[in-house]
Amino acid sequence: MSDDVTPDAVMKLGLAFWASKALLSAVELGVFTDLAAQGPADLPALSGRLGLHRRGAADFLDALVALGMLRRDDAGRYDNTPQTARYLDAALPDYVGGLLEMANRRLYPFWGRLTDALRTGEVQNEARDGGANLFETIYADRDSLDGFLRAMSGLSRPSSRALAAHFPWAEFRTFADIGCARGTLLAGIAQAHPHLSAIGFDLPPVGPVFESHMAEVGLSDRARFVAGDFFAGPLPQAEVLVMGHILHDWGLEEKKVLLRKALEALPPGGALIAYDAMIDDGRREHAFGLLMSLNMLIETRAGFDYTGSEAIAWAREAGFASARVQPLIGPHSMLVARKEG
Repeated sequence: MSDDVTPDAVMKLGLAFWASKALLSAVELGVFTDLAAQGPADLPALSGRLGLHRRGAADFLDALVALGMLRRDDAGRYDNTPQTARYLDAALPDYVGGLLEMANRRLYPFWGRLTDALRTGEVQNEARDGGANLFETIYADRDSLDGFLRAMSGLSRPSSRALAAHFPWAEFRTFADIGCARGTLLAGIAQAHPHLSAIGFDLPPVGPVFESHMAEVGLSDRARFVAGDFFAGPLPQAEVLVMGHILHDWGLEEKKVLLRKALEALPPGGALIAYDAMIDDGRREHAFGLLMSLNMLIETRAGFDYTGSEAIAWAREAGFASARVQPLIGPHSMLVARKEG
C-alpha cells in the first residue's frame, strides 16, 4: 500500500466531536455574546468575564481561534469573527445559537446512543426510558418551549430570506406557515412582500409567543395565529402552504398524509413549499442530510430525511399536478408542488 495513504482524514473525522463540543461550550459560556457586548479582551480579562479556570482557558480560547470561531490580534486580544459576530451574538436577530444551545443540552448526549439506535431502530431521547416523545417534552413547559422556538427561529431566518427571494409571491395573496413556531419564517416573507396576508399554524401553547412576536415586528394586522394539530384536523386554507422542517419528523405514511392534507387545503392553482435538508438523489454527497436523518432516528419514532426525487414522487402520488425541487440555502432544498388550476 502506498505510503501517501495516511489516517489523517479518519482521525480528523473520528475526533470531530472535540471541535464540536468546544464550540457548543463556547455558546453555553456566552463567549461570543460577551465579546460583542464588552469588546475585545486579552486572556486574563476574558477569562475573568467568562469565569474560566486558568488551567484550560488559553487552550480553549486558542482552539476557537484555530477553528476560525475567534480572532486574536498581535496584542493578544480575542474578538469575534464577522461570522460569529453576526450569528452567535444572542442580542442580534440573526442569532443561531439557540439551535446550538439545544444541541448542547439535548442532542449531544443523545448522539452518544447512536450505536444503540442503529442496532434497535428505537428512539434514543427522553422517550427511550418511558418519557414523553420529542414534542410532548418540548411543549411540556414554557422554558423548554421558549428554548425550542428560539432554536427554530435561528434556523428559519436564513431560509425566510431565501424563500422570499426565490418563489413567485407576486402571484399570490395569502400563505400559511404550518408549524410556524414564533413566526420567524412567516415574518421574513411577509416583510419582504407587503401585499401578503399570513396564517401561523401550530399547537395551542405557541399562540401567545407567535402573537407577541408579530406585535414586535409590526405584523399583527397581516398575520394571525390558528391553533391546531395537523394530524387531528384540516390544515388552514391559504393559496400557499409552507412546511419547513416538518416532513422529516414523520414516517412515510405520515408524510403522505400531510401532503394529501396540504392538497385538500389549497385552492386550484395553489402551491405547497416543503423544505428540509434533502439528501442528494445518489446518496453520496450530502452528508448533512444523511446525518440529519440519523438525528431523526435518534429523536423520533419513524422520522427520516429524504431525497428530492422521493419528495417529487410523493407529491405526484398525493395528486399535485406538478412538483419540482430546487436548492434553497446552505444544506436545504425545497419541494414546490402546484395544485391543478
